[in-house]
Amino acid sequence: MRDASTNILRIGRFIALAGIVLPLLLIGGLKFTQTEVEALKPLIGGTPWLAWLYPAFGEAGASYFLGIVEIATALLLVASPWAARAGVAAGALASLTFLTTCSIMLALPIWDPALGFPALGPLGSFLIKDVALLGIAVVVLGESLGRLRSA
Repeated sequence: MRDASTNILRIGRFIALAGIVLPLLLIGGLKFTQTEVEALKPLIGGTPWLAWLYPAFGEAGASYFLGIVEIATALLLVASPWAARAGVAAGALASLTFLTTCSIMLALPIWDPALGFPALGPLGSFLIKDVALLGIAVVVLGESLGRLRSA
């Protein structure tokens, strides 16, 4: 029975890692398209703690910057099972990324205007998954810190 639980845990970790790597790679890649540059305008422009990105990088540059961070984080996450330092960097970057996206839910309307709480509108439906991704990122960070400490 112990072998089965170990195998299930290993499979679960693999799925969780894939579940965070794939969105980071795919959405990170989209950040280099004009469609995504446009889609980010209300999110970045409407969130006071992100608005600095536009004066610093411009609209396209801010999107490209986010894409680079997301793709780099995904690549570090891929390396994390074999390299504790990569896991620490990946866990920290991913935690910051998803903490930031979760924070957008505090600044912008996420509830369906007609139904109100607890019915999520389109933005809320898009962002709510980031709570789970934040949890996975924190687990990667914690496990990697533990491996680094015991090495």
